[in-house]
Amino acid sequence: MARPPRRLRRGDAVVLVAPSGPVDPERLARGTRVLTGLGLEVRTPRHLLDRQGYLAGPDATRAADLQEAWCDPDVAAVICARGGYGATRLLDLLDWDAMAEAEPKILLGSSDITALHRAFGRRLGVSTLFGPMPAAATMGDEPGPEPVTLAHLRGTLFEDGIVAPVTGTASIGAQGRVTGPVTGGNLTLLAALAGTPYAMGAQGRIVLLEDVDEEPYRIDRMLTQLLQAGCLDGALGFVLGSWVGCGDPIPVLAERLAPLGVPVIAGLPIGHGSPQFGVWLETDGVIDTKSCSLTGMFRYPDRAP
Repeated sequence: MARPPRRLRRGDAVVLVAPSGPVDPERLARGTRVLTGLGLEVRTPRHLLDRQGYLAGPDATRAADLQEAWCDPDVAAVICARGGYGATRLLDLLDWDAMAEAEPKILLGSSDITALHRAFGRRLGVSTLFGPMPAAATMGDEPGPEPVTLAHLRGTLFEDGIVAPVTGTASIGAQGRVTGPVTGGNLTLLAALAGTPYAMGAQGRIVLLEDVDEEPYRIDRMLTQLLQAGCLDGALGFVLGSWVGCGDPIPVLAERLAPLGVPVIAGLPIGHGSPQFGVWLETDGVIDTKSCSLTGMFRYPDRAP
């Protein structure tokens, strides 16, 4: 089981980083106000708004900001401002030995940040939080954060919060209830990581899958890649999040996943849609086809700093 970070308290310092695409300043300002409204001290590195084409600045700068934030003992969470593209480019630039010496803390992000979730789980053995980001739509758009998203994020982030089950709309696999660590994330990133040291291994795990703006045939191709690479071998079950702009992918998801003979629940508000709920990765969750729900079982660390 991965090491869990301490959840947040009012007054904690958090650092915003941009490991992927360039950040919109207005969205970032609105998202920052949301975080300060939760009682957090929000810190921003000086390179946060850098831009280099489709990246938020040079690889070395983005990696340095991420590593510095993670290794700072005064910081309780590293929050990715947005996704986009570029996180995979950082994985070979980070000093994993130095980062392993730091106390576990929250890493929050989704979409392209799937690459960091995989790497942090693999190299650092820590639980991370797949969820909404301050400069993305559900948190940074006008007129303000999507209310259900914000309420769930508060409950997920803070140690006095209640992490409610996330409910879907359909069960398309075997029936039952299974418990195991949750892994996965964005399907495109999981397929891109197949064959690398950060490839997903589903053995004994519940696999989360979601994506955006992908045609069903491309979803089919990526699922086939994961199946052929052995990345889905031994999965206990699947949680299917949002598929915004993907047409109707459920038939191909059912065709490729149902033969595995494990529970598959679909239609959960996890990923790119609105509302957008958070899910702890590499820590236990329970999926139940009767209630079509995913329930997190986040545990506190034995020793809180």
